Amino acid sequence: MKILDNKNKIGLEELKKMAKKMFGQLVKAVVDVEKEVMVIDGELHTDEERLLLEQNSRQKNLWGINLYPELKGKEWIEFDSMINLKPHQGNLSRGVNDKKTREKIVKIVRQSIKK
Repeated sequence: MKILDNKNKIGLEELKKMAKKMFGQLVKAVVDVEKEVMVIDGELHTDEERLLLEQNSRQKNLWGINLYPELKGKEWIEFDSMINLKPHQGNLSRGVNDKKTREKIVKIVRQSIKK
């Protein structure tokens, strides 16, 4: 697993290699929207989530996504993870219901991955 931020970035080609190695077409990621960091390349979102919690992230700021490096546009980021079920925050699905949170996640992904 790798922690990425605006200083520690990864290239799209490396992301594609990770996808092929693990799931074939996708790379799992967990984004901390407060610290503006994300963890990639874990087998489960919960593994990545645990790593960020060990780095003093707060649960309420962590959101699971899937990245599809072969896709373009909006389709390359999928907001779908069991860790996104946060009834106490009003998020009752595996997606990310809040538009501002989704936008922040996209911004963090863009700053962490060189396309």
